[in-house]
Amino acid sequence: MSSDRWIKPAFFAGFSIPFVYLLWQWGLLFTGQPGSLGANPIEATNRFLGDTALRVLLITLAVTPLRDLTGWIKLTRLRRMIGLFAFFYVSLHLTSYFGMDLLFSVKALLKDITKRTYITLGMTAFVLLIPLALTSTNGMIRRLGPKRWNQLHKLIYLIAALGVLHHFFMVKGNQPEPWVHLGILVILLGWRLAKWSKPRFARRAA
Repeated sequence: MSSDRWIKPAFFAGFSIPFVYLLWQWGLLFTGQPGSLGANPIEATNRFLGDTALRVLLITLAVTPLRDLTGWIKLTRLRRMIGLFAFFYVSLHLTSYFGMDLLFSVKALLKDITKRTYITLGMTAFVLLIPLALTSTNGMIRRLGPKRWNQLHKLIYLIAALGVLHHFFMVKGNQPEPWVHLGILVILLGWRLAKWSKPRFARRAA
């Protein structure tokens, strides 16, 4: 029992590391010390936050398969927290792009949404993620009911797919990262499809 108390704080600290690291890099930049943000710190920040958001989103999808493979039931209790971290990093990614890239210009944002496919995909994913974040409390689960809550939160699959496509359309050249993310998403969705199909085939066979 004593070790269980530290599971959630340990995961919280772990998922906070990218944010703390980014703050540290900006601290180095402002004090004139060498860091990893390079010659274009705004672009580097946007990329870092976007990559982090997508990876945390994929980790959220990986919780159930990992629980089933390892038998570690307590892992499920961390899923909502990890999902909220995904929303946190997506929000930071959007804020960084809107604030530092577009200087909070709503006109420029609307133009990008209509003209750039990867921005359209990214904004759609963010909008769909908002109701999931707002309903990630025990009170909202009770209010919606477990069935409706689960149906709503299945949007996470579409959101993850939009995130991967956003990355594909954004990168220039033949870079491996989007393919890695796509491969992970296909494996996770394939695992869920196989799990969902088993009882259906079993009922038909019976």
